[in-house]
Amino acid sequence: MTSQNEPDMAALEAIRANYSLTDEQRQIVDHVDRVSREVLHPLQARMDAEEWWPDDLFKQMGELGLLGITAPEKFGGSGQNEFTQALVSEVISKWNPAVGLSHGAHDNLCLNNLLRNGSEEQIKKYVPGLCSGDLVGALGLTEPGAGSDALGSMATTARRDGDDYIINGSKIYITNGPIADVILLYAKTDKSKGAKGISAFIIDTDNPGFKVAQKLDKMGFRGSPTGELVFEDCRVPASAMLGAENSGVAVVMSGLDLERAMVASLCVGMADRALELGLEYAKIREQFGKPIASFQMVQSKLAEIYTEVETARAFSYRALAACVGLPKGAGGRGEIHKLTAAACLYAGEAFNKAVTEACHIHGGSGYMQDTEINRLFRANKLLEIGAGTSEVRKIIIAEELLRA
Repeated sequence: MTSQNEPDMAALEAIRANYSLTDEQRQIVDHVDRVSREVLHPLQARMDAEEWWPDDLFKQMGELGLLGITAPEKFGGSGQNEFTQALVSEVISKWNPAVGLSHGAHDNLCLNNLLRNGSEEQIKKYVPGLCSGDLVGALGLTEPGAGSDALGSMATTARRDGDDYIINGSKIYITNGPIADVILLYAKTDKSKGAKGISAFIIDTDNPGFKVAQKLDKMGFRGSPTGELVFEDCRVPASAMLGAENSGVAVVMSGLDLERAMVASLCVGMADRALELGLEYAKIREQFGKPIASFQMVQSKLAEIYTEVETARAFSYRALAACVGLPKGAGGRGEIHKLTAAACLYAGEAFNKAVTEACHIHGGSGYMQDTEINRLFRANKLLEIGAGTSEVRKIIIAEELLRA
């Protein structure tokens, strides 16, 4: 017991733990920050100008310890939880948003989903290569006719044929699609069951019947390879199925909840960089004989950006903490579904406000396509579209509130 004038130190430490990093996490963040600044940040300009992805970059990231964050050490991973994985994604995205986007598709959407839902044989086969960067991972969900209604409108099919499945259909806007070796793919195995007739598969892209129809040219996140994928009588063994037949919706929904929490972290990293760029420019840009940082209107913008960044950070940390240890098959409903949608909604809009104000501080230079603040500005719109649009996120929140 403590007196009214003495703080409960255990309670205080528990509160602080929710808003601070452990020593191990801080060491990881410091390492990722250093290598991202030194190795990834210098690649930004060429990646943006040419929609260029360095051929050996995933292998290099594997060597630097940036891949397989949640994978066990025996498979070449770091053995960390999803919270730490999101911290890594946040820092990478701060210094190179295109790499951050591809990293998330590889390490979370593909590798982490495989770890959570794959068989022992599937994990042994694919995870070591995904951790080292010898294999590049992607997730195949969105289709030309199935975006916000990704499950109900899914047209890609997988038909059983003896010991195999034959897959037909197409996927679009697939991050890492043009360079992927492994794709976690969703397809209808029973059309009569609608969304409950979807199954998940692990597909090797050297399978006959698979092809990259086109590499897409984007407004932002340029350099991160995005493509349209086509499956024409693509035959895969039944052992390629992830989980049981027609159980893919559970894999999708639990993955989407964590994806939204990860997207929130990506927003925080990029908004943090926008704040740094705004501060740097305000200090060196002079008008009327003094730095524009001395003007109260500019100071007001900087204060607002800082507030958006830190509020989004606190919200994303809360959502990520709730995702740690999420049981297999959980997600897609209840508090976690509402919380991650809300964190993603807020962080996306906070980054939009932050980068818009930071770009405004830069004035005419912020409108030039080859500046870093302009690259951030062009990237921000995707974060209000991907992992469910802002409107879809609001629908999820409202539905869960009304269900209570």
